[in-house]
Amino acid sequence: MRVIAGTAKGTPLRAVPGMNTRPTTDKVKEAIFSMIGPYFDGGAALDLFAGTGGLGIEALSRGADRAVFIDADRQAVAVIRRNAEAARMAERSEIYCNTAERALRILAKRGAVFRYVFLDPPYRMKSAGELMAEMEERGLLEDGAIVVVEHEADHRYPETVGGLTLRKRATYGETAVSIYHYTRAADAAEEESDEGS
Repeated sequence: MRVIAGTAKGTPLRAVPGMNTRPTTDKVKEAIFSMIGPYFDGGAALDLFAGTGGLGIEALSRGADRAVFIDADRQAVAVIRRNAEAARMAERSEIYCNTAERALRILAKRGAVFRYVFLDPPYRMKSAGELMAEMEERGLLEDGAIVVVEHEADHRYPETVGGLTLRKRATYGETAVSIYHYTRAADAAEEESDEGS
């Protein structure tokens, strides 16, 4: 595993020891960023269920201003710290050992808002829909935010979750990637009234 493009291109990334973490392959990571970028002009990224931190670090390398990494596994958090340092991204990274649900509550209290969100929960968990709804409810998504969900290929998330609309879905072997685009409710209402007038 490595950083594929941007300022940290070619930096090797450590894996988390054991079988509990399933890192995103370079092939899938490259496909994700070609669909959502490939390069960014600022903005904050949230890497939930971060594992090795590969997706958030890739976002930083490609131009995101900063990234927050969340994982409930202490070994994973230690690996993310090492990977962020290796990629020279430590100063632009916040790394926390916490569950996704608790982390969202804490981030909302701090007034955090994200332009890019990476959701790669363990395949046995089918909770990305609920997490996206919670992020919208807690005001964690900026208008126009992109949410990337990595999941089992035979599982389908809904076309819409609140203000989030599925824009792309691609399958790579046993892995699928669903990409959602967020539109704030007020903006959607304004668009409708503009169309009506």
